[in-house]
Amino acid sequence: MKRPQKLLGSGRAMERFLLDSSRVCLHVVDVQTRLMAKMAERQTVIDSIALLVQSFGILDIPILGNSQYREKLGPYVAELEVLLQDIPCFDKISFDATKDPATIAYLQGLRPRLQTVVLVGVETHICVYQTALGLLQQGLSVWVVSDGVAARSKEDHRVALRRLQGLGVSVGSSEMLVYELLGRADTTAFKDILPYILERDTKKRERPSSVSL
Repeated sequence: MKRPQKLLGSGRAMERFLLDSSRVCLHVVDVQTRLMAKMAERQTVIDSIALLVQSFGILDIPILGNSQYREKLGPYVAELEVLLQDIPCFDKISFDATKDPATIAYLQGLRPRLQTVVLVGVETHICVYQTALGLLQQGLSVWVVSDGVAARSKEDHRVALRRLQGLGVSVGSSEMLVYELLGRADTTAFKDILPYILERDTKKRERPSSVSL
């Protein structure tokens, strides 16, 4: 009699697909005033990044940031500037952040423990896309947060996410990511993060409806 096949997602096999919070970092890319002003779904992206920064802080997961030619494109948007003021942030000229020596030195400092970089920011098809490829070339796994990245054009955003998935990048929502990192509901971290999730939900309900990305 033929044995039933073991489900790929069962038992220990499932564990290797779940993120380990001790082997992850959050990388915030170019959420600057002049860039963000032109983004589709701007407020959704800001709120999602805020939730992740707050959650990663509570979980004590490393966070780093980049800006693109800060002198011309300005500081981070106010809502995120206050949350990111104490994290290492590196100004760059290249679209691929891994081509910036200070950025790559910081990431190398997190290795060999670091396994996955979570990317948020703008634009999906330019700096986020090229940085994701650069990280893959460094031997790192990449998770792009679908509601934490944006482009001026929704089509460019969609095409970039499809292209990234085809190259082996994980794509998922901010809430999916937070709950995956938490793993369970009986922890202090869950109790501390839940109010931020609910606050984000309230903001989403209060915003005028718009076509999703």
